[in-house]
Amino acid sequence: MTPAKVHLRAFTEADLAFLDRLCTDPDALGEFDWPGFGDPRARRKRWEIDGYISAESAAVAIARADDTVIGIVSWKPRGFPLGVTYEIGVGVLPEHRGQGVGTAAQRLLVDYLFGRTTANRIEALTNGGNLGEQKALERLGFRREGVMRGRSFQHGEYVDVLVYGLLRSEHCPGTP
Repeated sequence: MTPAKVHLRAFTEADLAFLDRLCTDPDALGEFDWPGFGDPRARRKRWEIDGYISAESAAVAIARADDTVIGIVSWKPRGFPLGVTYEIGVGVLPEHRGQGVGTAAQRLLVDYLFGRTTANRIEALTNGGNLGEQKALERLGFRREGVMRGRSFQHGEYVDVLVYGLLRSEHCPGTP
């Protein structure tokens, strides 16, 4: 599967098994994003409330050409006034990692946000050890802007979180 064969779409009821997996399978989100076991009904409840699209935060499916869900991208407003900055995130199922899917999905999301919102800035936070995500963000034109030392606790230790940012004036739609 090539990254060009992925698209973003709203979650449907048929995707609830995928959303449940994000709460019950430690490998689903990967070593850098899985927060630990939580209420396995939480994602299902969120879908029932707003389908994962709200002013406070949103998420959509990363789907293959046949519409099978293989990941998730999310965004939430940051900064002031709301809508000038969005923080994005991505999670790809382990069987689809390393194929450029995450980069392609984030490119689609960045293009969407700059094309459909008043965003002037998009930012992403990533674990200091997540080299794959750091490279993906840099390929998309994001700049590493800083390090928040010891910001997260994962696998029994405090880890650094890196801040990446991309301004509207730096964005080239469809890149890479």
